[in-house]
Amino acid sequence: MPELKTVGLFLVTALAEIVGCYLPYLWLREGKTIWLLVPGALSLAAFAWLLSLHPTAAGRVYAAYGGVYIFMAIVWLWAVDGIRPTVWDLVGSAVALVGMAIIMFAPRTT
Repeated sequence: MPELKTVGLFLVTALAEIVGCYLPYLWLREGKTIWLLVPGALSLAAFAWLLSLHPTAAGRVYAAYGGVYIFMAIVWLWAVDGIRPTVWDLVGSAVALVGMAIIMFAPRTT
């Protein structure tokens, strides 16, 4: 099922980007070790590589990826930051995911 593979790839891509941004945040804002920049940079490199694996136009991938990123950021808010999402966080995430699905899976003429 190509749709499931696409969504899975987006989820892994979003996780790589969030980790790649969160680790420098820990160094800059929480006073953690500067060595967090090394895995952070590797995670951001993985993020860029993962985005390149999608078989469609880059602009479409970037636009659709934004919806998945929003969803994953809300999951991160709950799982890592320990803040329970509000109903509006969940509604906004659902809207973003619907947008991603429209962009990625709508029928196309060639």
